[in-house]
Order: sequence, then C-alpha cells, then structure tokens
Amino acid sequence: MIDVDPSLVNWSRAMFAFTAMYHWIFVPLTLGLSFLCAFFETIYLKTGDEQWKTITRFWMTLFGINFAIGVATGIILEFEFGTNWSNYSWMVGDIFGAPLAIEGLFAFFMEASFFAVMFFGWDKVSKRFHCFSTWMVAIGSNLSAVWILVANGWMQNPVGMAFNPEQARFEMESFAEVVFNPVAISKMTHTSSSGFVMASAFVLTISCWYLIKRRHVEMAKRSIVVASVFGLVASMFVGFTGDEAAYEVAQKQPMKLAAMEGLYIGERGAGLVGMGIINDAKAPGDVQDAFLYEVKIPGMLSLLANREFGSFVPGIDDLVWGNEKENIMGVNTMMEKGRHALSDLAAFKEAKRAGQEDAAAAALERFNVNQKYMGYGYLDTPEEAVPPVAIVFNSFHIMAILGSLFPVIFGAFLFFTVKGNITEKRWLLPVGLFTALLALLAQQAGWVTAEVGRQPWAIQGLMPVKIATTNLSTTSVQITFAMFAVVFAMLLFAEISIMLKQISIGPEGH
Repeated sequence: MIDVDPSLVNWSRAMFAFTAMYHWIFVPLTLGLSFLCAFFETIYLKTGDEQWKTITRFWMTLFGINFAIGVATGIILEFEFGTNWSNYSWMVGDIFGAPLAIEGLFAFFMEASFFAVMFFGWDKVSKRFHCFSTWMVAIGSNLSAVWILVANGWMQNPVGMAFNPEQARFEMESFAEVVFNPVAISKMTHTSSSGFVMASAFVLTISCWYLIKRRHVEMAKRSIVVASVFGLVASMFVGFTGDEAAYEVAQKQPMKLAAMEGLYIGERGAGLVGMGIINDAKAPGDVQDAFLYEVKIPGMLSLLANREFGSFVPGIDDLVWGNEKENIMGVNTMMEKGRHALSDLAAFKEAKRAGQEDAAAAALERFNVNQKYMGYGYLDTPEEAVPPVAIVFNSFHIMAILGSLFPVIFGAFLFFTVKGNITEKRWLLPVGLFTALLALLAQQAGWVTAEVGRQPWAIQGLMPVKIATTNLSTTSVQITFAMFAVVFAMLLFAEISIMLKQISIGPEGH
C-alpha cells in the first residue's frame, strides 16, 4: 500500500483537467481554421477575385485571435507536467518529452516562422509566397497536434520503451514504435479531423448570423460553400477514424471500452448501445441492472470491437475478477503479481546498495517475470481499476450522437447554398447558429471519453495517477487552481469580446 493524500491527487487532477479542457476550446478551431484560411487564399490566388481576399483576411483575423489564446494556455499545460506531476516526468520524461520537444523545435517553430508573413506580409511579399506561408502555418499547426497526440497515444498504449530498474524510470528503446503506435495514429487522425469539423461549424455559425442579419450576404454564402465541403468531408472521415479509434481501444484498453458501453458482463455477439440511461448506482460484481433504459443494436459491438460477429467482448466484471473460460486475467490477479514486482524491485535496489550482486541478480530476475504488472501493485482494490462508468458512457454517446448529425447539417447547407436559395430557408439558418456550440460540446465530450476512460492510469497499466503527482501541499494546488480559474476566465472573456467585436465590424471593416 502506498500512502498518498487523496485530496492532493484529486486537486492535481482537477487542475490539469480544467487546464486541458480550457485549452481544448481553442486547439480544434486552430487546426481547422488554419486550413480554411489556406483554402480561401488559394481560391483568391487562382481567381484574382478581391472578394476572396477580403474573406481570407476576415477569417484569418479570427484565427489569429484564437491562436494567441491557445498558445498561452498550451504553455501552461506543458509546464504542469513539471510542477504538479514531477514523479510522472521523472519516470517517463525520456519518452514522453521527446515528441513534445520535437513539437516545440520543429512544428511550432515552422508555424511561428510563417505566422508573421501570413498576417503582416500582404503588401510585402508576392501573392504566391503569402499563400505558401498560409499553408505552412496550417501544416505547422497540425504537425504540432500530431506530436502532442503521439505523446498522448503513448500514455494510452505505452510501447517502444524499457524499464531501468536502477534508475526506476522508463527509457526509450524505439522512437519509431512510439511514433507509429497504432493508438497514436488513430487518435491523431480522429482528433485532427474532428478539429476540421469544429472550424467548419464555426464558419457556418458566423456566416448564418450574417445571413439572418442580411449583412455581408455574398461573403457568407461563399464561406458556407467552402466550410460545408470541408466539414462534410471531415465529418464523414471522423466517422471512419472514430471506428478505427474504438477498435484500438477494444484491443489495447478493454476496460475503457466496457465503460464506454456500460458493459459489465461480457458476452459473445454483444450489442451496441444506441441510447440508454446508465444506472449510476451499479457497481462491479453486484446484481443490479447496468441500465435503467437502453436500446441496443444486436451483435454490433462484437463486430466493431473485434471485426467479427459473435466474438467475445469482455465486460467490467470479467476484467476485474477474471474469466478463465475466455482466458482473461483479472485485475485482482494482476495486483498480486504487481506487488511481487514492486517487492522484488525493492529487494534488487537494497541488494545493489549492499553490494550483493548475486542477490541483486536473483531479485532482478524475479522482477522481470512480473514487471509488466508493476503498475497494478499500486492499486488498493480491484475495483479501483474501473473508471467512472457513467461519465465515460454519457460523454462517449454525446460525442457519437452529435458526430452523426454534422454530415447532415453540412450536406443541407451545401445543397441549399449551391442551389441559391439558402437565404430563403429561415428554418435552417437557426440550426447553423448552434452548430459551432454543438461541435464544441462534441469535442469536449470526446476528450472526456479518452482521458477519464483510462483512469486510474496516468500511463496505461504502468503508473496510476496517484503515483504520478508531485509531493506538494494540497493548499498550494488549491491556490494555483483558483489563480488559473481567474486568469482563464479573463482570457476567455477577452477572446469572446474581441471575436464579437471583429464579427460585428465584419469583413469590409478589416
């Protein structure tokens, strides 16, 4: 048993979650809006139509406002690894820090280098070079996200490393394995494409506001056409990448999948929950029903999880207590092996300090047998390995339901705008007004699903969150949390105010 102050862990988690979710308001918009600006400017370059230049500069201004706040919150988020999560940084900094360093040295550097040309070089460089700079900012923005998501994917599925027992830390063995981690790839493609949907919805919302107010009508129509095409393609791709991401979760994080579907008892030919009301009082191993109400698609979960109808999908009870019939080792067994590993690691270190090489070698040999279960040795009960099921289930289904609406919305706006009667569809324009809000809700729900779903792990199966914290006083974290809350509220108010002012001025007032 490890003596950890639960209030310190909870406040540290709360502060990181608050910072990450706040940062995630700006990141998806940056990813997609950068490409939309590049599309608008490319059309201007090809056509020479000054209206497209005006459109480009307008959306570029909103992109710049969002970009600035996103950078500020992202820097704070990265620093928290050193301030609040020093044990985590020590144990995995050799691996986790590499993609973040590349992001700063390469992707962000490229992005920042062309940023000034993009904003201030309209009359100072050629049209082609300016358009090239805009594309470089878009590519750089998305490369930054790639490396950050590689780091996050490694936390979900740690690969390409070895444990150094003398230093008690994980060290990288294969950078290629870390980069081409299938979980990282699926996470990167799904997250980036969802950012494209977010930006398209943002453009759609503002353009609909202009159409309702009958201002800048031609600019709004042109913006809707480009954003709808981009959003329609991206939203369909999100569905494809989401399926692949769910498959990787099923293979690498079965407990997360079980929580996403509220599945407690595994079954063959498991059904996919289309909608349902989860029973929040349900606990692993009890006899209560998992749902108060549910609608399932028969057999679909088995197909999505294993690419095979009739295959077995483990439930929470199977993963906690084990299932010999399906050859599933339970958390209770892994905890026992993990405690042996920690005990043998301690014996190895003690023998090394005493200069007893034979004893150290024997202890290390025993440790290596159970090394992969080491993280489970820190858990107090098997049930601790279960994430908050209701939160994960609800957030996943909010994301999935909203995600299925966006292709319909973008398709409708594209059809009626190209047809030329979008301004007459007074029933459709209010839908566009709320599309950005729905996209933001889907973004946040997806992030909650990914991060809360892997609890209690900071690194899946290797390090629980409670072991990753810095030895600080709870009061220190509470004070910092309050300070961040005030600063972030001021930043959000500032961004919304500046955005609304620029939107009110409109493109011609640029």
